[in-house]
Amino acid sequence: MKNTFLPIQPMAETKKWYLIDAKKKTLGRVSTQIAQILIGKHKVEYTPHIDVSDYVIVINAQEINLSGKKSKTKLYRSHSGRPGGMKVKTFSEVQKYQPTRIIEKSVKGMLPKNILANTLSKKLKVYSGSEHPHSAQQPILVF
Repeated sequence: MKNTFLPIQPMAETKKWYLIDAKKKTLGRVSTQIAQILIGKHKVEYTPHIDVSDYVIVINAQEINLSGKKSKTKLYRSHSGRPGGMKVKTFSEVQKYQPTRIIEKSVKGMLPKNILANTLSKKLKVYSGSEHPHSAQQPILVF
């Protein structure tokens, strides 16, 4: 009988940095690819309970698109916990004032609901313009 190899610690490998340009791309398709990289499913040594993920930089978050009529009907809700404390904003309002929040919220919803979720979401860097301060890491352009 063969035993399955289960790594206890991640391999001694440096983390890679990936650059994704979200200009004129659909939110859901970009978010799924970001989530796959953050979870680490593209690697051979992927294990669900170990962090083997890489870093992801997203630029041009302000120019992301939605399919259909979602740009007018999609709502973002937040609640303070107090009675009557719900705040509702449309996609266009959030895109105008906090364009990075759209991608962050979409990707965080696609990450596993376990203790690794906060660690993985911290490896996502989103910028509304085309400039980013991570050029020293030499990111690999994905698409």
